[in-house]
Amino acid sequence: MAVPQPPILVVDDDAKIVRLVRTYLEREGFRVVEASDGRSALAAIALDPPLLVVLDLMLPEVDGLSIIRAVRRTDRTPIVMLSARGSTADRIAGLTEGADDYLAKPFSPAELVARIKRVLDRAGQPVAATPPAQILRHGDLVLDLDRHECAVAGKPVELTAPEVRLLAALIEADGRVLSRERLMDAVYGDGDAFVLDRTIDAMVKRLREKLGDTTEQPRYIATVRGVGYRAARLDVGVA
Repeated sequence: MAVPQPPILVVDDDAKIVRLVRTYLEREGFRVVEASDGRSALAAIALDPPLLVVLDLMLPEVDGLSIIRAVRRTDRTPIVMLSARGSTADRIAGLTEGADDYLAKPFSPAELVARIKRVLDRAGQPVAATPPAQILRHGDLVLDLDRHECAVAGKPVELTAPEVRLLAALIEADGRVLSRERLMDAVYGDGDAFVLDRTIDAMVKRLREKLGDTTEQPRYIATVRGVGYRAARLDVGVA
């Protein structure tokens, strides 16, 4: 059995930022663990030594600079600081304590991933030891395409293969509206003569029931009347 790659630990008390960073890192094949405060971050580091730490400086319980000092007393685990405190003094303080790079909020997740890869390369660490995970996230919904598994708020939801493909198409469209025809192609392939016009409507209805979604206040699937469906809007800003 292959030994799992050490994780990247993402430490931030903003759940939206953690979710966004996790999504981008998992697309690149990294395993990710999370911590929302300094004390739990130190516990996570002791329990499962990470490949790299993405660390917010402004944290409850124990601040980011104290975490850097604690880590540097024992090892050289790469650390990328991530903080709304973008002053030169803050950057110098973090780098002086032993951080390897610094990125100020608001930030580009793609740039963060690029910086992480650069830091790992400088440290002689593998950039990604596993193929990119086929995991999609939308709010508290997680869709594992490799395993055809779905979970909402950590609870498993049983979906059929066509339902997985439909949900994946909506999430991957990133808020763009998909017509019934486009969704039929995504679910069944081009030109399936046996798919009825309202098959997608019936599947969306079943999906909503399984996910606990509603048409009035959709969290996952929104209807655009006369056009089709899209993933419900989420506030994913990183400012």
